[in-house]
Amino acid sequence: MKLLAIHHVAIICSDYQRAKHFYTQILKLPIIHEQYRAERDSYKLDLALPDGSQIELFSFPDPPIRPSYPEAQGLRHLAFSVNDIKQAKHVLEAQGVDVEEIRIDEITGKRFTFFADPDDLPIELYEV
Repeated sequence: MKLLAIHHVAIICSDYQRAKHFYTQILKLPIIHEQYRAERDSYKLDLALPDGSQIELFSFPDPPIRPSYPEAQGLRHLAFSVNDIKQAKHVLEAQGVDVEEIRIDEITGKRFTFFADPDDLPIELYEV
């Protein structure tokens, strides 16, 4: 078996409309498909990334809060590569998103920063 790429990342949100706004209006991810699943009282929103991978955004009634601080076991964060981290930070901050200061990866020498989605899911921007 040879893994080729990440196909999608699934995210469960607490407030579907707020999360949909964040991912489509602030992060500018285009919608592939949106579906309401009545039997689950759940929305599923498929969002496209430029490399062909996707984010699946789910809503469910009363999902438990994800522990982020202190960090818990499991998936740590979602990371996106960008060409210009200063410009990306500026765009996010202009839309009211709190973004950490830009840091340097001590191993690669590349610049990176973090911000959070509406449910405090850590998201990293990594300059390529």
